[in-house]
Amino acid sequence: MTSEREDFNLTGPLHLTDVDWKNVDHRRSVAACLVQGVYILERDRQENRQGPEALAAPWWELFHFRLHSQLVDDADHCIFGAIYEFKSACDCNHLTNGSPRYVIAFRGTLTKGDAFLRDLEMDIHIIKNGLHRTSRFEIAMQAVRNTVAEFGNSNIWLAGHSLGAAMAMLAGKTMAKMGVFLEAFLFNPPYLSAPIERIKDEKVKHGIRIASSFLAAGLTVALRARQQKNLSEDPFVALSAWVPCLFVHPGDHICSEYVGYFEHRKKMEEIGAGEVERLATQNSFRGLLMSAMGKESEEPLHLIPSANLVVNLIPAQDFKEAHGIHQWWRPDLDSHSKVYNYR
Repeated sequence: MTSEREDFNLTGPLHLTDVDWKNVDHRRSVAACLVQGVYILERDRQENRQGPEALAAPWWELFHFRLHSQLVDDADHCIFGAIYEFKSACDCNHLTNGSPRYVIAFRGTLTKGDAFLRDLEMDIHIIKNGLHRTSRFEIAMQAVRNTVAEFGNSNIWLAGHSLGAAMAMLAGKTMAKMGVFLEAFLFNPPYLSAPIERIKDEKVKHGIRIASSFLAAGLTVALRARQQKNLSEDPFVALSAWVPCLFVHPGDHICSEYVGYFEHRKKMEEIGAGEVERLATQNSFRGLLMSAMGKESEEPLHLIPSANLVVNLIPAQDFKEAHGIHQWWRPDLDSHSKVYNYR
């Protein structure tokens, strides 16, 4: 998935001098900055900036975090993630003021430097729905498990941008299946499907979505009958209590399809086809076709039952602006949020 813009903003949200941890805009801004900190950590490493020359620390120190540990890919030794610890005088503060105790953050693809080829390999794994089989994700997942095991899950955040959002989403889904629901901030998460949301004609767009839903539901019923699976066994139920925050821009084709994905589910409920959509929404056509051909099919990474969807309403000049993480800490952000719960 494409990267954060290369002309890194070195200032960040300087307006945010006093964080209100119960303010959703403040929480979003801080989470985005901590992800940006991972980008800069890797840039510091590539350019051998150390000590006073390093540029990363202000991205977390401004909000009273310290760098607990770095997550390093064993294939190319690049930094792809970080664990931040909130510097608090008393652990009970996290329970009263809403601040996280730990934040596990993952960056997206860097298009320059020696991390590019490995990042590109990760992007290809996402497209093939095989991110869970990579050593990078294994390192990330172990870090999440260890942090939860040591400190509990009530005050641990996951955060990521683009490729990093896919990592955080997969980690969050994995933990949710075990009954551990981590607060997650997923910025521009990849949604791998035909870009139906880019169709301008609303009738054509909705017609395609409805037809696709009935076709996917029909294939699901046929495959479950062939595999002798009970239709009442809903794999989304275990995940439905996890409600990650998804931050998307309509001008970003990598993540914009989430807008149509959730709105279509609502429309199908309204026209009385909710049961059809509950079957369709769990599967990708690629996965269904593979299953129909007798090939092993993995659970689609991008499909989730519930989410708090936040859409940036400010038009972007180009794709880079629509996809960049910098948009999510701007003080004048005009956004719309809606919670979608799977039932």
